[in-house]
Amino acid sequence: MTFDISAFKKLNILVVGDLMIDEYVWGDVDRISPEAPVPVVRVSRENFTLGGAGNVINNIVSMGASVSVIGTAGTGKTGKQLLAKLTELGVQTDGIVSEPYRPTTRKTRIIASSQQVLRIDRETKENVSPDTFDRILLMLKEKLASADLVIISDYSKGLVTKDLVTSVSELAKQNGIFCLADPKGMNFSKYENVHVLTPNRKETALASGMEINRINDLIPAGETILESARLEKLLVTCGKDGMLLFEKDRPPFRIHSMARQVFDVSGAGDTVISILGLCLAAGASFRRSAEVANAAAGIVVGKVGTATATVEELTEALQSNPL
Repeated sequence: MTFDISAFKKLNILVVGDLMIDEYVWGDVDRISPEAPVPVVRVSRENFTLGGAGNVINNIVSMGASVSVIGTAGTGKTGKQLLAKLTELGVQTDGIVSEPYRPTTRKTRIIASSQQVLRIDRETKENVSPDTFDRILLMLKEKLASADLVIISDYSKGLVTKDLVTSVSELAKQNGIFCLADPKGMNFSKYENVHVLTPNRKETALASGMEINRINDLIPAGETILESARLEKLLVTCGKDGMLLFEKDRPPFRIHSMARQVFDVSGAGDTVISILGLCLAAGASFRRSAEVANAAAGIVVGKVGTATATVEELTEALQSNPL
């Protein structure tokens, strides 16, 4: 039976996390610089997309769901650009706090002949101010009351602290909704009591303190994280090797990748947590939700740059591989 993704249109998802702009500079290389042994990229075009938590929002909107957002942005050109991008998507920006001395994160990727040759990051990792935290907490209480699901998108830029995660997970529990988190860092105890974590293989290795060379190495690592972070569920994304699902008192379950070609894994984790969350909020089981998220991830890694799957693409993928 094919999963009915039309149910997504009825959902309102709250995204809490690190907002950023992804800048892409495209060009060609036909010589090496005489100044240093580096390629000279002749720029042909540039484009800007939402990155970080913004890409989670983009993925959710592309599926037809409504989105509320809580995060921070600077007051400069990049911050205004971020707000404009969100407004274009129909996302309300009243949950975004502007800090004059806190720049908006911008990642610039230089791409030549469909290959990324350099990335430049402009960012701060300082924690948000106490005043900003208090304002965010007030907005959380207001926005969670009308949300069907909350997603925490952590990119270690100073917003998603342990105190924030605790507040979000407690409020989600009070409102009877799922709380998902895409984690960063080596200590996953920060995410205690969220319903689902979605780390990738590298993040799982770091957080568990275990070396992972094969897919089977993920089993003890995942079980360690499930117990130490007191999680209900864990979904480890493994790139071309698919996904591995962990649930309390159940054996791990592997889902094989549906990607036909892999050009760029940038943002694939954002797609996974977005579609997984939408499916869970629509009432699907954890395993079914992960399978649909896997199908969506297989679509986006076949595109260059931070990308999303469309409703039509996901529908076709699910029809070609019925769940």
